[in-house]
Amino acid sequence: MDARPKTIYLPDTMVNWPWPRTVNPHYEDVKAEIDASFRDFKALSPELQEAFDKCDLALLTALFYPKAPREHFRVGCDLMNLYFIFDEYTDFKNEALTKEMADIVFDALHNPHKKRPEDECILGEITRQFWARAIQSASLSSQRHFLETFPVYLYAVVDEALDRGQDHRRSLDDYLKLRRKTIGVQPSFLILLMGINLPDEVLNHPVITDLAECIIDFVLIDNDMLSYNEEQANGNDAHNIISTIMFDLGLDVSGAMAWAAHYHTEVQKRFIDGLAKVPSWGPSVDVLVKEYLDKTALLARGNHSWSDETQRYFATMGPEIQKTRLVPLLPRLDRKAM
Repeated sequence: MDARPKTIYLPDTMVNWPWPRTVNPHYEDVKAEIDASFRDFKALSPELQEAFDKCDLALLTALFYPKAPREHFRVGCDLMNLYFIFDEYTDFKNEALTKEMADIVFDALHNPHKKRPEDECILGEITRQFWARAIQSASLSSQRHFLETFPVYLYAVVDEALDRGQDHRRSLDDYLKLRRKTIGVQPSFLILLMGINLPDEVLNHPVITDLAECIIDFVLIDNDMLSYNEEQANGNDAHNIISTIMFDLGLDVSGAMAWAAHYHTEVQKRFIDGLAKVPSWGPSVDVLVKEYLDKTALLARGNHSWSDETQRYFATMGPEIQKTRLVPLLPRLDRKAM
């Protein structure tokens, strides 16, 4: 008999976040365009296409980047779709197959004008088209930043596959080090930086990198809290902060949710306090730094808002769960029966 609780209390982690929900005005217009172009790839089975449609990644992009001009927003949609398809293609795959796909994506990024092999996985062409469009309007510094950070995400997913294949559970500290990479937030700053030429000395300054890490932690905590229910039901929860807290700290699911929410609050304070520590690089650069940091804060809010509004996590129960914060605990699948 399953002695676990019948419901999970889901803390509202962003209730005191000062930056409000804002949506990009190009959302409706670009959504129709991007959804049609993605279907042309024929990359998903009917079942996965239905799951993709329920995610509404154009809405995620519109909430992530509410101030992006139309072309940058369009590139952001391409990037979110690339994350989705890479995640779907590598989910449950072993290390070797995952690395093979990561290598394809890496090669396409560095050869955006080179025709992909006809027998290659569609990931190559999806990546090539995304990056060929992006470099038309992205600043050189944002391109360099993306090419440095996106491979870190790709090969961290390979490390995740290795953990999965070896049934390896990480400590909380080690998990956070890996999850900050697999969550894919740092490469997503591309869209925030496309029209800004921030010097490397700014982006790499310890205060700025710590503020960026805060945003990354917000997104990974919120995503892992929301996805835990489905992942534990599927037996795929080893790469999740809730199950890691339970494993490493010996807490039950309620205690793990509370711990994660408390950590989220601490990170919020760290971000707010960190804003006061941002140094000056002169008036012309300072205004760009403030714009960039404000946009990262909106990204964190956007991720949380999308999580409440999409059907990805809770199907049609989202509005009810927003009110009660109670999520029915899904039964674990019987893998032997499967």
